[in-house]
Amino acid sequence: MLRTTQWLLRAVAVVVIGVETLAFGRDRSAAADTATATALAVSCIALALWALLEARGELQARGGTVLALLLTVIAVAAGTVSTQHGSSMIGVVLVAVVAAGTQTELATSWYIASAAAVAVAGGGLAIGTGTGSVLGYLLIVLVSVLAGHQRRSYRVQAEQSALLLQQVEQLRAEQRRVAVLDERARIAREIHDVLAHSLGALGIQIQAARALLEDHDCGDGDGDGSVERADEVLSVAQRMAGDGLTETRRAVNALRTDTASLDRQLATMAQEHRRLHGSAVRLRIDGDDAPLQSEQALAVARAAQESLTNAAKHAPHQEIQIVVRYEEDAVTLTVANALAPDGADASPAGFATAGFATVNGGYGLTGMRERLLLLGGTLTAGIDDGRWTVVAKVPR
Repeated sequence: MLRTTQWLLRAVAVVVIGVETLAFGRDRSAAADTATATALAVSCIALALWALLEARGELQARGGTVLALLLTVIAVAAGTVSTQHGSSMIGVVLVAVVAAGTQTELATSWYIASAAAVAVAGGGLAIGTGTGSVLGYLLIVLVSVLAGHQRRSYRVQAEQSALLLQQVEQLRAEQRRVAVLDERARIAREIHDVLAHSLGALGIQIQAARALLEDHDCGDGDGDGSVERADEVLSVAQRMAGDGLTETRRAVNALRTDTASLDRQLATMAQEHRRLHGSAVRLRIDGDDAPLQSEQALAVARAAQESLTNAAKHAPHQEIQIVVRYEEDAVTLTVANALAPDGADASPAGFATAGFATVNGGYGLTGMRERLLLLGGTLTAGIDDGRWTVVAKVPR
């Protein structure tokens, strides 16, 4: 649209200049009229070629040499007769010089402006134009090329601004895409932790019910007591399945909100573990409870939840101790439980021999470690002083 407007203005200007020069010029000889008409015709042909090549996109393909040649022809042809009495051909010179300053290289634009100045001065001196008039025309040429340079500067700035804006938009789009991917990963970790805890506890209840039913079928049970206890265990399992679904929905809804304080979450976990599994759970807080970021508190809470689930699977009814230590630069969670009475390894590698089959093959520890690593934290797990101990640490 801008290019079309520019060419429309150029065409109107050349037509007006041509009509004014040929129809209204006075006190000119026949030779002067012929020279002016010839210069106008040459200029119009060069302008037409310029417009045609630019419309077909061939100027860029041919490089700047063709445009420089056409502008030079226009500037020299029109400049030679621009000082004729009653001539307005200096306007055609200005069209060429301004375009040179805008669309050609700096050295090329000055070459075209110099050619125009020589043509104007030479034509003026040839017909006896006064020195003052010639200097005035030369000053107009100089101002025109400077104006073209100014337009070129504005155009370059506009192009750079447009390019920068495009890059900023691309960067914002990339940031939005990365944020979406991070949120998806966060949701995946959260849902995994919730389901791993709920399904792990559910598996324990189902295995206990199966054991009771097997004892009853083998005649080792106390009559209908085994069946009644199995029914109670299955009722608990059903309730836990419902609770797991509710907790999953709650976790999804709470992903973008602040979570409860870490101490309150751990106290709730300890109480729930005592109620469901009948294990003694001791919670100790060392240091002043300082606010944590929601993701940090959630990571530590999930580590404690996974550790409690593992303890229920592989060392049932054993005492568990949870210690949270608030330090100046970090928060450390330690969950330790006694090993199973038969001496079986309570580590994830020893799940198969601990009395219960593994549900996730130890993926919970990997998930906890990945979650903590994203926050700059660490996770260690192993047997320490006869107890299976998990230590999670996050920086503050």
